[in-house]
Amino acid sequence: RPRLLMSPRGRPLDQARVRALADGPGAVIVCGRFEGIDQRLIEARALEEVSIGDYILSGGEPAALVLLDAVVRLLPGVMGNQESGAVESFEDGLLEHPQYTRPQLFEGRPIPEVLLSGNHARIAAWRHAEAEKLTRERRPDLWAAYREAGRDK
Repeated sequence: RPRLLMSPRGRPLDQARVRALADGPGAVIVCGRFEGIDQRLIEARALEEVSIGDYILSGGEPAALVLLDAVVRLLPGVMGNQESGAVESFEDGLLEHPQYTRPQLFEGRPIPEVLLSGNHARIAAWRHAEAEKLTRERRPDLWAAYREAGRDK
């Protein structure tokens, strides 16, 4: 099973790696504190360094919790409806579309009319267009990868 070291020096954690861990035999997670752990141990135990972002924590424990939460939610039966995890940010290379709930009017802001139409094809098209728009605006790196993969057609 993978031996992971939570470290800002590691490969950034992404949804593909999370999915691989969820589909795998489990993992051993090592957490350093303050300055990390001895390099010799990293080498001797073939630890794979994993980062959850470009910032520094006091220890690897909060990062390990992030990794665990991301993995556990993909395990069968954890979310109840397995389809719930299929339409999420990063699952198809895009950020997720905006969410709307009741009431239909909140502080003068209505739910977009298309979402009230009952037309599932139009709703799906709207959600996809919104996901593309948000990704283009907020994460040009993801948008470029999405386009490069030819998924923007």
